[in-house]
Amino acid sequence: MTTKTLFAALATTALVTLSLPVMAENKGPNVDTSATGTKGGVATLALAQDLYALGMANKDALTVLTAAKLAASVDVKEVEQKKKTEGTETAGQEDGVDAPVDAATMMASAKELAGEDEVLAGLIEDAEAEGSRGRIGGASSTLSRLPAGQTDVWEVPFYGNSYAELAVVGDGDANLDVLVTDENGNTICYDVSWSDKVYCDFVPSWNGYFYVTVQNNGSKRNSYYLMTN
Repeated sequence: MTTKTLFAALATTALVTLSLPVMAENKGPNVDTSATGTKGGVATLALAQDLYALGMANKDALTVLTAAKLAASVDVKEVEQKKKTEGTETAGQEDGVDAPVDAATMMASAKELAGEDEVLAGLIEDAEAEGSRGRIGGASSTLSRLPAGQTDVWEVPFYGNSYAELAVVGDGDANLDVLVTDENGNTICYDVSWSDKVYCDFVPSWNGYFYVTVQNNGSKRNSYYLMTN
């Protein structure tokens, strides 16, 4: 059995243990494939995390600064989401960091990488002076600290005929595999790459619940944000 098959089987097992909403019917995927939408705050935050990882890997202060500015441009609201956690923690694992990097951490990293470069230092000062002016909304986040060997299953409602965005943004400590399904178990998004950052967008055809299964396949705890619009 392949890794993908194992993950799909685990996700299906996790999903059937939840109470499905009354609206669930025997239909195809709850996605309007002909509809489109405009990417918002969730996409911006996901891009900021990707740019930050790229900038740090290349020790590029300008890329890290761009990531910091993107992250600072979004007003994020902390919310509670319904979640069920299953599985057995891997023995002897390390805790990892407490949360993914934020805009302030990105800015501090940009400063460190810039060193004595006066041009970059000036750009960073301008970005700090600009602060949170003109921030866009439309993004919410929920923090989960998921030990290795365990799986979170989130229940997230989205309105029909409205553009839906969600992202899983990890702290970089461990690989996270992500599966998004509708209330009928149809796959909406699926990622089993060696990453802990996943972005997914779609337009539901009707009001319904969607299940976001996040599996920690690493060797230590991963503290990640589930982000939605």
